Amino acid sequence: MLRAEEVPQVLMMHGVKYADVDILNWPEDYPYQPHVKVALAHTGGELLIHYRVEEECIRAKAAEDGGSVWEDSCCELFLQPKEGGPYYNMECNCGGTLLVAAGEDRHDRRKAPAEVTKAVSRWSSLGKSPIEMAEGQFEWQMALVVPVSTLFESDVKDFTGQVMRGNIYKCGDCLAVPHFLSRFPIITPSPDFHQPEFFQTMEFME
Repeated sequence: MLRAEEVPQVLMMHGVKYADVDILNWPEDYPYQPHVKVALAHTGGELLIHYRVEEECIRAKAAEDGGSVWEDSCCELFLQPKEGGPYYNMECNCGGTLLVAAGEDRHDRRKAPAEVTKAVSRWSSLGKSPIEMAEGQFEWQMALVVPVSTLFESDVKDFTGQVMRGNIYKCGDCLAVPHFLSRFPIITPSPDFHQPEFFQTMEFME
């Protein structure tokens, strides 16, 4: 299995392009816009994710997997293997703490078993120690290697050739300046990432 710290180099060697996560869906209430880029690739059995972030505040208070990572400086991938079926929220704070859950909407989310979450390799340029609120100018990176088994309620055995739906987010609910960015637009009155109707197609090419 590829280690998460190897992901940035692997993506660079294969010329994988980065995309901006820069849509301010609620600019009047939450105008702050960190600089966020993400690259996705796969090896067949594993999904490779690399986030690059520049922001003015960081926090990684959630130290245990399954915790409230969205309150920290957090990057998220939501992925729905089959339209109408459960979608997965894979949320990781800047210290590498991970939350994975499945469900059809924001209610009654089912958290991944501990062995599923532990199988996701993670690397943060900030290290693994908890971080209290820190303000300034920060640049950090996060890489993950996500086994296909992380989709623990689906029968997907290989990412190759899969066409799924999803969105990518950057948030910090409890930071000094809260923010909520997405890759694809969301049309709701207030921040809500659990909106599968606004997911867009993600194709995992061979």
